[in-house]
Amino acid sequence: MGIANVNRGNVNRAARLNSPRANAVRQGLRSREVRGALGNRNALRNPAARAALVASAATAGWHNGRRHHHHRGWWRHGRGGYGWVGPLFWPFAYYDLYDYGFWGYDDGYAFWDYGYGDIYAGLFSPYGYDTLTGYLPSQRRATTTAARSGSGSSSAPAKDQARVHEGDELARMCGADSGDIAGLPIDKIQQAISPDDAQRATLDELANASVKAAETIRAACPTSLALTAPGRLASMEQRIEAMKAGLDIIQPAMEKFYSLLNDEQKAKLTALAPRNPQPAKTESANADQSCGITSLSDAVAWPTDEINKRLQPNEEQRAKLTALQDATFKAAESLKATCQPSAALTPPARLAAAGQRLDALLGAVKSVHAALNDFYGTLSDEQKAQFEAIGPARSAELNEAEAEPEEKPAARKSRRHSRRTHHGLPGGMENVLRHIITVVR
Repeated sequence: MGIANVNRGNVNRAARLNSPRANAVRQGLRSREVRGALGNRNALRNPAARAALVASAATAGWHNGRRHHHHRGWWRHGRGGYGWVGPLFWPFAYYDLYDYGFWGYDDGYAFWDYGYGDIYAGLFSPYGYDTLTGYLPSQRRATTTAARSGSGSSSAPAKDQARVHEGDELARMCGADSGDIAGLPIDKIQQAISPDDAQRATLDELANASVKAAETIRAACPTSLALTAPGRLASMEQRIEAMKAGLDIIQPAMEKFYSLLNDEQKAKLTALAPRNPQPAKTESANADQSCGITSLSDAVAWPTDEINKRLQPNEEQRAKLTALQDATFKAAESLKATCQPSAALTPPARLAAAGQRLDALLGAVKSVHAALNDFYGTLSDEQKAQFEAIGPARSAELNEAEAEPEEKPAARKSRRHSRRTHHGLPGGMENVLRHIITVVR
């Protein structure tokens, strides 16, 4: 390929990275609301505040940049927040694990909100390519630098790479500054329990383990866009595996520290837990004790008719699609069976429960991922593009319906046509994905 063609490709790619939707996402992420919340440590220690921040970031750029906080998408958690923010699965993962393991279910309920719905959102992502690119400013900067330099390489000089994370709100949700904010409140713990020398030494070990675990989880932050369902589930696996690795670092240190405390010290440690107000319950009372799924009928319904219409699968593909559906429902059942958020009462027991939950979640994702790969491997490039277009198309319809519910049908039809023309949803997105899938094969 000649240099002229490479440059043309870089310019076209840069144009997509600066699409109206991508720019709307960047504006939303850099809004005073999001930046202010990300810079407020006390706010980030509140799970309800984190849920609100995640909701704002997850829906940035939708409704032509107008965010509706009452939005009730099929990928949203029952008590606020979202499992995915653009390409990032499980924002503030360390906080959620930390809050439940150290302080209990009252402060760590967000940990248990992750489950089947997030696997479903990994299969049918609500984000189109134009929207996703707004979440990774480093991609835009590196591509633009390469285009200006006349080089086919997408890497930027070391100085440019050092500036990549400046203003990268997504990286901060991963925990880019985890070494500064993830540590235990050592001073408060020491003041409360008056530790002896041996206890103080193990407390320091626990604090160091806490920071190291946060760094391990941060390392699983995505640095590229997962543009296909198999890629998204692989990203989920990587994130959960990093959380398990972080938990393996914390758990022995916690058990060692806790074993040295007497009953009075244990009670004082428990009393340190901040009493955060629970967010308003938006689901049934039973949902709180079943991680968002009270029965399979409550699980997100598969868009079977739409898949058949878009993909027109042959007999072999239809059989593999059925196997994929069965795998997802078995995953939902297994996750429901391992849901016991408030049963453990001590920090070591809660960390053990968290480990069992992560094992179950990772097993569920892997089983669905295997069935997905089996089905996805039989699809043509056209069918893959159609499959990837289902989630964004459904979310676009829902967003339009909620944005202006009283709009007249004729005006709504005209506006929908305009959006599809300018933002590439859903028709333009299908063309982009079809091209990308062909390139990355």
